[in-house]
Amino acid sequence: MEQRAYPLIDPGCWAERLSATDYAGGPALFLDRDGVVVEESHYLGRAEDVVMIPGVAEAIAEVNRLHIAVVLVTNQAGIARGYYDWSGFAAVQTEISRHLAASGARLDAVFACAYHGEGHEPYRISGHAWRKPGAGMLVAAADMLGIDLRASCLIGDTVTDLQAGRRAGLGRVTLVTTGHGALHLKEHGAALATWPEATVRADAAVAIGEWLAGR
Repeated sequence: MEQRAYPLIDPGCWAERLSATDYAGGPALFLDRDGVVVEESHYLGRAEDVVMIPGVAEAIAEVNRLHIAVVLVTNQAGIARGYYDWSGFAAVQTEISRHLAASGARLDAVFACAYHGEGHEPYRISGHAWRKPGAGMLVAAADMLGIDLRASCLIGDTVTDLQAGRRAGLGRVTLVTTGHGALHLKEHGAALATWPEATVRADAAVAIGEWLAGR
């Protein structure tokens, strides 16, 4: 049993607001974490294993300067499988925030879902609304921050990330080829080509810069 209190709305759902900025009616940039903001390391649960993907912190800082909410939305099956717990997740997030701050960047909110159909209790739930490809985390972020989902963008490295964005009604979803993205592009590229809101870019820094330029 973990002793520290975390921003959990139930045992497997983390919902944390990190800034008091008013974003009502505006867009948001939604980012998956592993393989998008930080290098994929297969169940990241230790702060010392955090490696930032080059250029992403600086791109996030530009989003911050333009008064656009930046929201992290991440599945955390590693908690369900018992590889680490919420304290490990919190340590990783603290380290990510430290790296971002060094580049003048910040996250405005963090949402995470630990539920997984093959996990241990109390996390063994299949198809939870918050677990991507479900849109639950994005909808919860819209409720928390008052953002306009249609004007928003999601960047991820899996098709399940993009499916969550589509289900939430986002105007743009982008698959990056970092992390698992190259494999997902190979497996699902033909399908993605039929999604009018979908793009494929090399990494999150490129994707963020292009989205900002096109707004």
